[in-house]
Amino acid sequence: MPDLLVKLYDLPEIESASQFATRTGITIRRAISPEKHVVTDWVQQTFNEAWKSECEIAFARSPISCLLAIEQSQLIGFACYDVTMKGFFGPTGVDKQARGKGIGKTLLLHALHSMKQEGYGYAIIGGAGPVEFYAKWCDAIPIEGSEPGIYRGVLKRP
Repeated sequence: MPDLLVKLYDLPEIESASQFATRTGITIRRAISPEKHVVTDWVQQTFNEAWKSECEIAFARSPISCLLAIEQSQLIGFACYDVTMKGFFGPTGVDKQARGKGIGKTLLLHALHSMKQEGYGYAIIGGAGPVEFYAKWCDAIPIEGSEPGIYRGVLKRP
C-alpha cells in the first residue's frame, strides 16, 4: 500500500459538522482528554493494537488530533492526524455496521481541513489501503517509491 499525497490548499468544500449531524444524527467532533481510555480501547477492539498506539499519540497533541464520529452516545468512527509522522493523516476507521453513511468521507475531510487550518500545505496518507476512496474524495495521488516507506522495519509482536 503506497503513501498518498493530498494538496490541502485544493480541498473540496465540506458539509459542516452541524449540517452533517442534522442530516444523519451523527456528531463529528474533536476528542477531548477524558475520553482517551474509551476511544483508544474502542480503536484496539474494533481495529488493532497498532492503531491504538497511534491514537494515544493524538491525545498527547494540542489540540488533540483525533476526530470522532458519535451516534446515540456511541463511538462509531475516528480519524487521527500528526501521529505516525508530522503531516500524516491516519489511522482512521468506521465501525463495520456504520459504513455507507458518509462517515469516513466526513471524518477524512474534516481532519484534512483541520490540518490545513493548522498550517500544512500538504498531507500524506500513510500506507493507504483504499487508494480509490482517497483519490475520489480528496484527489490523493500515490507517492512513487513510498511502499513500504516509513513503515519499513516496523516492530511487531512475535
